[in-house]
Amino acid sequence: MKTSDFYYDLPKELIAQHPLENRTSSRLLILDRKTGEMKHKIFSELLDELNSGDVLVMNDSRVIPARLFGNRPGKEEKIETLLLKRVSGRIWECLVRPGKKMKPGGRIEYGNGLLSGVVKSLGEDGTRHIEFKFDGIFEEVLDKLGEMPLPPYITERLENSERYQTVYSKNNGSAAAPTAGLHFDEILLDKIREKGVQTLYLTLHVGLGTFRPVKVEDINEHIMHSEYYDISIETAEKINRAKLRGSKVIAVGTTSTRTLETAADENGMIKPSSGWTDIFIYPGYKFKAVDIMLTNFHLPESTLLMLVSAFGSKELMLTAYNEAIKERYRFFSFGDAMLIK
Repeated sequence: MKTSDFYYDLPKELIAQHPLENRTSSRLLILDRKTGEMKHKIFSELLDELNSGDVLVMNDSRVIPARLFGNRPGKEEKIETLLLKRVSGRIWECLVRPGKKMKPGGRIEYGNGLLSGVVKSLGEDGTRHIEFKFDGIFEEVLDKLGEMPLPPYITERLENSERYQTVYSKNNGSAAAPTAGLHFDEILLDKIREKGVQTLYLTLHVGLGTFRPVKVEDINEHIMHSEYYDISIETAEKINRAKLRGSKVIAVGTTSTRTLETAADENGMIKPSSGWTDIFIYPGYKFKAVDIMLTNFHLPESTLLMLVSAFGSKELMLTAYNEAIKERYRFFSFGDAMLIK
């Protein structure tokens, strides 16, 4: 299967540059993957699609201000650093731009020396392991110097950084938001719980594996980057009880989906666990745990589009995307949503 099989032409003006004032006022395309039927609704009407006993599983990871700007000592050229994940202690895996000059032993200073870093090693995928030096608590230094790592297709300034966080974000560690969850507010979540739907949380710290572009034509040659996840005993038990009684497991976003499928056995039962996952889901994959998926509209030729194409079918998803384009839906991180049943 080729990467180019997942291409679609998106008018640039449909790339959402900012979140809507009201989180739940985004549009919601409901897709029946068995019949191909599509319905157009508002996100707040998601409530009508849920049933008592269902479980809604969400990723509670919180985005850190992971973008830093510094320079090499004595040089004026800016060096951009994107923190991807903590390797150990003060060593982080990072993307650095421009990277050619940042070889092992290379130093970067941030905030007039408030923070400094030394490149320890280079990864085959273009990443660098950087050891940081600072006084005090790293998270506090990062809050002072770091910026929210918005995707490159968002060119407008974000006035309120909390709008790139879900209202239930809790565990710091992501380099990008689990964007399907951005549509929920506390009022809607309360209504969902009042209807008898359980809201459950797991953690997957979004890193390079989620948003790294596919650069090979044969998708089988693409290597996913590993990301840290955690599923508690309580969450696993409640999901498993729902599965046993015949209720639906609704994954909010591709990150929740990948985490659930990582931890599921062949019968769809979830094992409480934590660790690293590099699962790559594309057409041909047989889903074990997830019954319904709530997701945003993804970039052409991305692993995320491949994942949702495995859940429905490539032909059906591209048909739905073309319908969304025709109906002028908003795309990508701050865009509209799709419920795939």
